[in-house]
Amino acid sequence: MRIKPGEEDYVFLNRRGAHLTRTMILIMIKRQAVEAGITKTISPHTLRHSFATALLEGGADLIAIQAMMGHEDIATTEIYTHIDTSSLREEITKHHPRNKKEAEKR
Repeated sequence: MRIKPGEEDYVFLNRRGAHLTRTMILIMIKRQAVEAGITKTISPHTLRHSFATALLEGGADLIAIQAMMGHEDIATTEIYTHIDTSSLREEITKHHPRNKKEAEKR
């Protein structure tokens, strides 16, 4: 494949040697979703949100996620990553000092 002049700095190129556009990436994601049998609406934003949520649920630091997502304000990251309340309750139950003391008594 020949890289078109002016396209040398792009990581992802199409078969004609030009960079992938936002529209083309959206089309590719939607096509792959259909092939995978995903019926839910999916977009690059969906993947971005899933990435951030998986990092958070895996224990990644919120500041690190903020940096990876490119958010200026931590509040944006907090809202964007949407923490499941059931997992929050589980974490509180598991790690809160009073619960730990109760567990030690048993």
